[in-house]
Amino acid sequence: MSTYMTRLEDRIRLRGTSALVGLDPRWDQLPSEIRNGNEAPEPGQIAKAFCRFCCEIVDIVSPLVPAVKPQVAFFEQLGPTGIAALHQIMEYARQQQLIVIADAKRGDIGSTAAGYADAWLDGTSSKAAFPSDALTVNPYLGDDTLQPFVETAVRRNAGIYVLVRTSNPGAGAFQNRRTGNTTVFEAVADTVQELNVIHRGDSQWGPVGAVVGATWPQEMAALRARMPNTPFLVPGYGSQGGTAADVAAAFGPCHGGALINSSRAINFAWRRPKWKDQFGEENWRDAVRASTQEMIADLDSI
Repeated sequence: MSTYMTRLEDRIRLRGTSALVGLDPRWDQLPSEIRNGNEAPEPGQIAKAFCRFCCEIVDIVSPLVPAVKPQVAFFEQLGPTGIAALHQIMEYARQQQLIVIADAKRGDIGSTAAGYADAWLDGTSSKAAFPSDALTVNPYLGDDTLQPFVETAVRRNAGIYVLVRTSNPGAGAFQNRRTGNTTVFEAVADTVQELNVIHRGDSQWGPVGAVVGATWPQEMAALRARMPNTPFLVPGYGSQGGTAADVAAAFGPCHGGALINSSRAINFAWRRPKWKDQFGEENWRDAVRASTQEMIADLDSI
């Protein structure tokens, strides 16, 4: 069975890009045709609209990019109908040969962490409740909380992405705190790298990725040097201000080992001044495609 990183790298080579499209549906930003005239919709109606919207994005981007990243929070807020829609979208994306990364940021101790891992890490096993290839994980309860996720990921040929240096402006409040000469985010990075040394086998990349924001380009370079066997997932490109130059240091040998995420700038591209004038709401699909192609070309410039 192929490992998560083998499958991901194969898809990256096939598509010729490390662009990752996030699926972040928001009711008030959906095209009116998707909202279907509903002014005060019930959760089930929103879930149905989210499912249609995201599956249409999948149709547009599946020939262009290797992976998608649904943001679980937007579906959880709708209750059972939202979770059902999320499952349908993830299943559909995998049918379209996309790698699916569940952005759920799970993290807990012992058997609870094992339960999260069992639910979200499917890989090649067909055993998880959700059909995802990888999961984002919060490590801040301690390194022992990562073990159930790592063990399940290895067993099922799945992957995890550990929050190391997040893209939000307030990240430094906790992550920059020091113990001696080491910051908290550097300590997490060292743990992640150690796990990959243990589990990578003969491969360059282990199954334990790191989330490192494009909004911290100088730290990006230092973290890449600190984690040579760790795949990166890089949020913060596009709507949060990150550029191709900012993410260049995320890549390892042969321009591998990183996925660069864009969500809002692609999902709602028709609302951006650049594409709004060119396409308008009625051609929102064309705007999604154009924005995705723009990102791919931008990353090619690195």
